[in-house]
Order: sequence, then structure tokens, then C-alpha cells
Amino acid sequence: MATCYRHPSRETGVSCANCGRPICPDCMTTTPVGMRCPECSRERTPVRTLRNSIGRPEVTLALIAINVIAFLAEGNISINGQPTSSVYEEGALFGSLRGDPTQGVAHGEWWRLVTSGFLHEGLLHIGFNMYVLYILGQMLEPVIGRLRFGVIYAVSLLTGSLGALLVSPHSLTVGASGAVFGIMGAAAVEMRARQIPVMQSGVGTLILINLVISFTLPGISWGGHVGGLLGGALAMFVFQQAARRRAEALAFVACAAIAAGAVGASIATAKSSEAPAVSQIPQTEGEG
Repeated sequence: MATCYRHPSRETGVSCANCGRPICPDCMTTTPVGMRCPECSRERTPVRTLRNSIGRPEVTLALIAINVIAFLAEGNISINGQPTSSVYEEGALFGSLRGDPTQGVAHGEWWRLVTSGFLHEGLLHIGFNMYVLYILGQMLEPVIGRLRFGVIYAVSLLTGSLGALLVSPHSLTVGASGAVFGIMGAAAVEMRARQIPVMQSGVGTLILINLVISFTLPGISWGGHVGGLLGGALAMFVFQQAARRRAEALAFVACAAIAAGAVGASIATAKSSEAPAVSQIPQTEGEG
């Protein structure tokens, strides 16, 4: 095992993220790009990182654009409120509706598992989700790459839909926050792997605050949030394990299997909890 370059008697498995020299715990300085040695942590010159080399978070920006376009198509440009357009009604997620035996995921409308993740109930709803997505995307996408980021987002969206159906199969659910929670989970897993304290980075605090809000405020689909969080963290973990084994293709296969499993479980959940044929207006829930 390598020894610290400043304390040769101390063995260590950690190296400076900038110069690569082995460092012991007393010599480690936590930075946004990983652990650095005392000399590198004092440098004021710009460091070339993966973020610098990749450029703009293009997938993040594309996802924000799609969400904004879908929101505008709903025709509900208000601060907060439930849209009533056909775009919203045809795209919102629910397993089945009481009194209507023809609609919902239970009746073959599987596209709702995806489309619901791009619809929102008002400017506050989409504004908050897109702001958090932009902040996290700027941080994570340049580090892991566009393709992996897009795959993790897709997996999180589908596992978020599964979580929403498990908790409230008869309520209309919309919002990108299931997928955004997945990006939070992925960022936390990646930071832990890079030995960056999750709570000090702000991501851990962001997750905790949003979970508290999810479980305490009415009308929020906490199932969608938790489902997305777990899905994103699992997908990121799969990519990390595959990278260590130099089998990246297997990571994409595994993520495809997770996504397919989420879709299958969502359909099964919707069918098993199919609403009885009683006339009742469903409660509406937003994903965040």
C-alpha cells in the first residue's frame, strides 16, 4: 500500500485528486472535486477537470426545455393550480379512476408512466423542479457524462412513477420531481465514492429537506419522490460497480432491466389496485 508523501510511516489508499500524491487523513482537504493535498488545496490557478472538458450540461438543458414546452402545452400559466387541458388529462399518471373503467395504466395507458414526469401544475411547481434539476445537472452531468446522466434520469423517472402508483394509484400525479430526486440520489452516491462529505456538499441537506416536505405537506406524492431517489441511487451504484470491473456495457443492460422492472411492476400495481366502479372525483396530487 502507498504511504503518505508527507508522512512516510502512514499507509493510505487515498490520493490527491489533482496531483495524485498519496495523502493520509491529516493531509486531506475536502474540495468540490475530491480530496486534495495541502499544496494543491492552496493553489489559486484554475484546475482542468472533467467538468471543464465536457462543457455545458446539454442533457440537463434539453430536459428543462422539454419540461417547459410540455408545461406551455398544458395552457395553465398560473402560479399554482391544476390544469384542465387535454394534454394534462391524457398525460397525468394514475393507475385507474373510480367510476371510469377505461382509463389509466391498468387499462393499457402505459405512456402515463413517462408523460407524467414532464407535466406540472403551475409556475411554482415547474420553477422549483427545473431550478433543482439545473443545479444538480451542472454538478453531476459533466462528471459522469451525458449518456449516463440521461440513463439515470430515465430510470429515476420510471421508478418514481412506480413509487407514486404504489402509494396513491387512484390520484392524478404529475411532476419531474421523481426524476429530480433520482439525480439527487445519484449525486450523493457519486460524492460518497469520491470521498466528498455528502452533508457538507449541500446535497444531503437538500435530500433531507425535500423528504421532510414530502412527508409533511399534503398533496405531495412522497411515493414518487422516494421511488425516484432509490432508483437514481441504484443506477449510479450500478455504473460505479461496472466501471470498477471495466464492464460498462453491463451497466447499461442492468439499468435497462431496472427500468423494465419498474414498468412491469407499475402495470402490475395498477391492475392489482384497480378502482371499483363507483362515481367519485379523484384527489389530485403533484409529485413535488
